[in-house]
Amino acid sequence: MAIDFDEVPRYVRKEIEKGSRAIKQGERGQRVLRVQEWLTHHGIHTAIDADFGPATQRCVERFQTAKGIDASGRVDTKTWEALVEPMRRALQPPENVARLSPARAVRKIAQQHLKQHPIEIGGANRGPWVRLYCGGRDGPDWAWCAGFVSLVMNQAYFYLPNTSAPIKGSVSCDSLAAQGQRAGLFVPESDVTSERRSWSDFGGCCIFLRRRTATDWTHTGFALGASGPARETVFETIEGNTNDEGSREGYEACKRTRSVVRSNYDFIAFA
Repeated sequence: MAIDFDEVPRYVRKEIEKGSRAIKQGERGQRVLRVQEWLTHHGIHTAIDADFGPATQRCVERFQTAKGIDASGRVDTKTWEALVEPMRRALQPPENVARLSPARAVRKIAQQHLKQHPIEIGGANRGPWVRLYCGGRDGPDWAWCAGFVSLVMNQAYFYLPNTSAPIKGSVSCDSLAAQGQRAGLFVPESDVTSERRSWSDFGGCCIFLRRRTATDWTHTGFALGASGPARETVFETIEGNTNDEGSREGYEACKRTRSVVRSNYDFIAFA
């Protein structure tokens, strides 16, 4: 089963659709900016200035050669589709996803996004991946960890028959916590550390929320379950807007290992 991209929101289509005209040297504007961003994602770096000059053309030629495309220096449909292929892959339904439980489906989609290495491009909280997770918006104010969680969750539930996401999702960690509380799915840290709730209750995936105060959460991602014995409070994650040090203002989606003990984590179950 392949996704019909006509069904996705317009802001997503803007990231993956080129339009009918080739993008070429001498052009300026948003289409050029997106080409430069995607070149950077593929490790071919040039200025992200929305100006298709000789340097951008040379980078397009390098990308085309690497992909076995005629090195014209013009971004035609074939070149564009190769540039945005990582995002298309992230948005496709995995095989047999409709047969999975909600928690397992979310886990599968999170792993699928992780494989494409979502990363900031062009500055703090900028680039096509940030816009994907934040409803078409990017920039310094758009910390995208909650947006990553929300899009992945809603994408997974979109593929599941006769069901809908238990919470709406948000770009705000505090809003995610409030939605989980209203839905009766919020699990405080004390329930996990006291073993009133076990990791097996989460079905292989849940949302974690890093708590600063009783009413303020500053980071979020997916908890995939504990490592070690059943009573273990170390858990594995997939999370966005972080880095290898676990920053809540990082630059990529990655896997991490976190500890519940003395670290102020709460959780949202999917059922």
